[in-house]
Amino acid sequence: MPAVGASREVVPALLVTGGDVVTMDPAQPLLPGTSVAVSGSTIAALGPAAQLRESFPGATELDASGTVVIPGLVDAHQHTTVDPLVRSLIPDDIPSPEAIYAWAVPLHQHVDGDDDELSATVTAVDCLTRGVTTVLDPGTVAHPLRVAAGLRNAGIRARVGGWGWDTPGLPFAAAAGEVLAAQRESVAAVNAGGGPVTGWVTLVGHDLAGDELFRGAVKLAEELNTQVTWHLSPGPDDPAAFLRRHGVRPVEHLDRIGALGERLIIAHGVWLESGELEALLRTRTALAACPGAYLRLGQGVGRAGRYAEFVHRGGRLALGCDSHNAGDAPDVLGAARLLAGLERDRGTEPPLRASDVLALATRAGAEAIGAPDLGVIAPGHQADLVLLDTSRPAWIPRAPEPDALARQIVWGGVSDTVRDVVVAGRVVVRDRRPLLVDLAVLREEAAGRRAALLARAGLNPRRKVAP
Repeated sequence: MPAVGASREVVPALLVTGGDVVTMDPAQPLLPGTSVAVSGSTIAALGPAAQLRESFPGATELDASGTVVIPGLVDAHQHTTVDPLVRSLIPDDIPSPEAIYAWAVPLHQHVDGDDDELSATVTAVDCLTRGVTTVLDPGTVAHPLRVAAGLRNAGIRARVGGWGWDTPGLPFAAAAGEVLAAQRESVAAVNAGGGPVTGWVTLVGHDLAGDELFRGAVKLAEELNTQVTWHLSPGPDDPAAFLRRHGVRPVEHLDRIGALGERLIIAHGVWLESGELEALLRTRTALAACPGAYLRLGQGVGRAGRYAEFVHRGGRLALGCDSHNAGDAPDVLGAARLLAGLERDRGTEPPLRASDVLALATRAGAEAIGAPDLGVIAPGHQADLVLLDTSRPAWIPRAPEPDALARQIVWGGVSDTVRDVVVAGRVVVRDRRPLLVDLAVLREEAAGRRAALLARAGLNPRRKVAP
């Protein structure tokens, strides 16, 4: 096979040689024994190792023989603050509102900047070692710049914003104009840090924002050439609240006020009716689905979710893993497996196949978040690569062709076979070890900060907290 995109005028920083490349390009889904040339942060060429060495002399090499190379996975909804320090401590037998107001809110009220930066680094390392190279934080309460720093520490690609809402009487609330001014300032400050961590507009959503704030956030995202996100309808509470206040369901109301569109990523959208689905499809508004969280919190996704229908009708959908107390692991391949299983169990026709949900974790998910240069291994795309070690038992024997290989990646539980990870052309995980973070130091510091945070918040993880 001739090298695709090769040029002697560009000297890549890296050659990833001899892997079986799952490109996620429908025209060439699988390229066995293929090497990838990386120039700066982008993919420069694909081809035989010998030819790329000749075309690009002097490049550093990463031996990918014995691996399956996939595009970096996209986590479109992952909270990176507070929960990582108290991961899995919130009981799994309490209602979702209790988990939020009796646990999450007190913790956020007592967190400091050092906590948030460390928490973000913990999340980034957890993501990278599972093959997640892009993580979208849907908003942090108080310290977005510290969160951005924590993510940069590990070398992950990310978006970060500061949460905003304008409901009077709630902690951290402000008038719509103040919230939007803070959003503008946060995006600019995060972007000033450079690299693959950027800012975006993030509201809490639900029924905690007025029309001025919803519309203003979408306009601000357009002005700043970024995306905007908020939470909506993970359970039945948001539809009930919007019906009481506006007489229509949440997405219908957002459509009426002009707050839908291609820049908006609605987190969740589990409890949607047909008119709402039609509005999302018509306006090209994206959804981020977090199936592990809905199951952990008992939010009714098996009864109400309509994700397969949304995808098959051309809807823009990405996958997320939510938080370390709602899903508990930033495992995007695990989320893909759960979504496929839930839709198949519901009897949706056609179901979501493994190849469909693998696309949601890569190419289609990247498009949904407004990043079409991610999620595909092809010249001109960002060099975010994950090498899966096929010497591990989960790969014995390895599937031989693209559709079966997609099934093995999704259903075979291969997240723990991640060996090496490249983000923006930089090797950040090598032989399963993060290269930019000392895990022993991270572990010790996280344990200490967890204990101190729980004490400040007055929470005892050994007992259930009364709401």
